[in-house]
Amino acid sequence: MAETDPNDLDFTQPPRRSWGYNPILTRMCFNSLGTEETMPEGGCFFVENQMGDKMYLLIEGEVGLRRGTRSLDIVKRDELFGEMAVIAHRPRSASAVARIPCRVLSLDARQCQHAIQQTPEFGVMLMNIMIKRLRLSFFTLSMTRSLPDWREVAETKVLDEKLLAEFVRALQERPPLHYPVHKVIMKAEETGVFMYVVLEGRVAVSVESQVVERIGPGGVFGEMALAEQSTRVANAVAETACVLLPVNRNDVLDLIKSRPEIAMSLLRAIAERLRHMDTGYK
Repeated sequence: MAETDPNDLDFTQPPRRSWGYNPILTRMCFNSLGTEETMPEGGCFFVENQMGDKMYLLIEGEVGLRRGTRSLDIVKRDELFGEMAVIAHRPRSASAVARIPCRVLSLDARQCQHAIQQTPEFGVMLMNIMIKRLRLSFFTLSMTRSLPDWREVAETKVLDEKLLAEFVRALQERPPLHYPVHKVIMKAEETGVFMYVVLEGRVAVSVESQVVERIGPGGVFGEMALAEQSTRVANAVAETACVLLPVNRNDVLDLIKSRPEIAMSLLRAIAERLRHMDTGYK
């Protein structure tokens, strides 16, 4: 097997069909809520390291993605770009320049949340795209033994107290699960049916025996397999006695429809993991 070059891993590249991308679903959501914009040749949609609040669907033209002086990729018709910064509320990781005159539909963060509420499958599709990027990151960094270490990083959480309470209330018929300290909760390569919301305690998530995240109350894990309905890529162990709420795919779809901010919180959690993985090869 050829050695994997970590420089080939780039999360600015636009989603494609092979990433679980559904152009028909995307076009439907952007047509319903998006704003049409045009850009002349050489015009810039956004600039690296600047904040931005729009994601784009390219209707006509070609867009070049650049980081510094390095060309990363070319966005073609019906491809999505710029979604990471909108979801994560972080500066752009690349610049996007029109190679020829372009026509796009744009969604800002508010419109994106509305689109997810109207069409929960759109939120799940975005999760699938980002999770595939995260899987690629785990694979590449494992190959190069460059996985970042989160042992000294504070516990992560996705849901604030209000959202966490609503999560529990919405799933009140599902009893929480109790795990004693050191109990294995999930293993890599197992098929995942549930993601878990931490109600009490702390969970350590590891890849190849290296801790990559610690998750406290309000945090979630296991969503990668849930969104993709595929195998786990990480192990999870109770670092303290834990109380966890199991959540399946149908639960997520129902919650996204009633509370789209929950979907945005989950997407931000995945985006933060992606950005953290990014530190392993920069």
